[in-house]
Amino acid sequence: MIDLGGKRALVCGGTKGIGKAAATALKDCGASVVVLSRTASGNDTIACDLEDIDLLTTSIKREIAENGPFQILINNSGGPPSGAIVDATLNDFEKAFRRHVLASQTLIQLILPGMMESNYGRVINVISTSVKEPIAGLGVSNTIRGAMASWSKSYSNELPPNITINNVLPGFTNTERLGELKKTLSVQKGISQEEVEKAWLSTVPEGRLGVPSEIGNVIAFLASPAASFVRGVSLPVDGGRTGSI
Repeated sequence: MIDLGGKRALVCGGTKGIGKAAATALKDCGASVVVLSRTASGNDTIACDLEDIDLLTTSIKREIAENGPFQILINNSGGPPSGAIVDATLNDFEKAFRRHVLASQTLIQLILPGMMESNYGRVINVISTSVKEPIAGLGVSNTIRGAMASWSKSYSNELPPNITINNVLPGFTNTERLGELKKTLSVQKGISQEEVEKAWLSTVPEGRLGVPSEIGNVIAFLASPAASFVRGVSLPVDGGRTGSI
């Protein structure tokens, strides 16, 4: 059993999908979890848009000052709108870069001192298998996810011992986001959504879509002492879909 008792975790985008599953898995392992989301409400939540860097900075500083440092950071956010890269605007790229790379950079700089004081830190970025194989219809996302992977690998070489950073790469996972992509590809290709999903599953040896809890469980492992020698990796959790080694 993974034991995260005494650890505090900040989970971005933790109100639905993979983020919610990550928050649940961490809580089940004993961590104290704070969820950050635009739609967050209630105790142990922070309402903030990741694109609002000033508000993000103020909110996290306040949370740490009032309740203490975090030892676990889960960088997770809804991806950019689907669509061909040729149709993307500069604003599409700027918004996505701010939401993912700039927000993650802000968070790690705010949280790192507390990790160092605790002599324990885990940063886990939920990105995509597109960092290994770009996904059709997700031009902006492919670009930004790749930037996040390189950002993370750079950090893995600079963070002190006992503070690790890793990436989880979900494959086709049954979330709202995947449903949106299915609709987009259905229109683009002139086929039914069922046919889109069938084509996806033909590339997945497990023969099914993943469920968010399966990603959440891997995140909990990477957040644990058991993963202390795992550092700077991009781990596909995709039912075997990714073709690269």
